Amino acid sequence: MKKAIALIFMFICFLNVGGCSVYMAAVGQKEPDLSVVRTGASRGEIELQLGKPIQTASWQEGRLDIYEYELGNEPSAGRATAHAVMDVLTLGIWEIVGTPLEAAQGKKHQLKIYYDTFDKVLSINQPPYGLAEPTALSEPANKESETEVEHTGGG
Repeated sequence: MKKAIALIFMFICFLNVGGCSVYMAAVGQKEPDLSVVRTGASRGEIELQLGKPIQTASWQEGRLDIYEYELGNEPSAGRATAHAVMDVLTLGIWEIVGTPLEAAQGKKHQLKIYYDTFDKVLSINQPPYGLAEPTALSEPANKESETEVEHTGGG
C-alpha cells in the first residue's frame, strides 16, 4: 500500500514538473522573413515580420526604429519528442537539464531601420547618406497604438 501511495505521489510530482522543455521546444519562435527588409519597403511590411520596434526616434527626415528578433529557435517536434522521452526515462529529472538547454536556444539580434516621412525604408543599420543619426531614442509609449508618425518637416 505504501509503495502504491509513493508511486502515485511520484506520478503527480512528475506531472507538475515535467513538460517545460517539451513545451518550449514545441512552441519555439518562428523566424522572421528578413527578405522583406529592404530599401523602399513600407513600415507595415517590416513590422509584419519583426513586430513592433523596441526603440524609436523621430527626426526631421523621418524616423529610426530599432527592432529585436530571434534566430535559431524554430518550433521543433523532434526536440520536443526527445525531451518528452528523456522526461519519462528520468521520471522528470531531465527538466533540470532540458529546460535550460531550451532557454539557451536561439540568438537575439537587433536591426536599425531608417524610414522617410512616408514610412518607407531609407536605410538599414546605418544613417542614410549625408544624414546624422538621431540622438534621442526611446521606447514606444504605447506599443499597441504606435502606428502614427510625427511629421516634423523635411521633404
